[in-house]
Amino acid sequence: MDTRIPLIDIAAGYQELQAELEEAALRVMRSGHYILGPEVAAFEREFASYCGTRNCIAVSNGADALRLILQAYNIGPGDEVIVPAHTFIATWLAVVHTGARPVPVDIGADGFNIDPGGVEAVISEKTRAILPVHLYGQPAEIGALLEISSRRGLLLIEDAAQAHGAVYRGKMAGSLGTAAAFSFYPTKNLGALGDAGAIVCDDSEVTEKLLQLRNVGRDTRGGHCLPGHNCRMDELQAALLRVKLPHLEAWNRRRREIAENYIAELSDLDLKLPAVDHDSWPVWHLFVVRTPQRDQVLRLLHDQGIEARVHYPRLPYLDPALSILGYGPGTCPRAEAATSEVLSLPLWPQMTYDQMYAVIAAVKGALLHLGAEAR
Repeated sequence: MDTRIPLIDIAAGYQELQAELEEAALRVMRSGHYILGPEVAAFEREFASYCGTRNCIAVSNGADALRLILQAYNIGPGDEVIVPAHTFIATWLAVVHTGARPVPVDIGADGFNIDPGGVEAVISEKTRAILPVHLYGQPAEIGALLEISSRRGLLLIEDAAQAHGAVYRGKMAGSLGTAAAFSFYPTKNLGALGDAGAIVCDDSEVTEKLLQLRNVGRDTRGGHCLPGHNCRMDELQAALLRVKLPHLEAWNRRRREIAENYIAELSDLDLKLPAVDHDSWPVWHLFVVRTPQRDQVLRLLHDQGIEARVHYPRLPYLDPALSILGYGPGTCPRAEAATSEVLSLPLWPQMTYDQMYAVIAAVKGALLHLGAEAR
């Protein structure tokens, strides 16, 4: 018997809905309509309704979704976009690929999201937008960020790639700012069986521009009015996502149940657990703890078949890919300190109680062992 416990079991989501997913895939394959057809149009309607927005534009992946939003708002060379220091590099790359400059802000003292208190200090005459990430499924402090963006005349663009169904002050992630980008990478709370993404927004004029940008700039008359991209979601992924979307709320409830058990069982350890803002209803895309003994704990968990991981071991501005930006160590001290301490524990909706308690026992055992060694 395999006693290994993965960070996430993607196949379990397929097995739960196997018959429905295979039926949807066959429906598309038999239809002969594979690009920008009825499945994409239906998913766009359904996902917009779920998010509480007027419009949804289905695209190829989450990174393209961010880049297309920035391009639709004419952000480019000479502009600056405020970004979190601690996030997946795709957030930063979307800005870089437009020719604009990402400007980092440190994380807050109690979490991993952008610190609103640090935003005002980096706004310049070149600033066009604030781009918060709802990291790990925890909504950013959008209330404070909206106040700043409104007062300073800036766009507020949500990176909701990890926050499908998260709620902030009664509103869904994706409906909080000017526009929002989602990823449906297979590990996400709502995951495709391949790459896919979406943009949601309320602005009809921007939506029309985004529809053109994702489809090589083509307009309704068959001409090309913009220098667009080939960033379409295919019919197959749309059909599969339509099967999964009605299950998302139940899956998110199960994630919350597991997270609450982790918090209850691990609260008496020398471990910094995720803090939940009273304004937020997170969806626990990842359950991330902090410990100065991260590398030792990780090794002990791996020895027991617990596939905990690190998200993320290096900040985007300290990666070689973005060294050209000129940010160095010390730019965002809290985020830099976090990278040596963060540890993601296994969590997915189909996780069994036995698996959950095996993780809890392994974490407790690892920390007790290290504590005994220290003595």
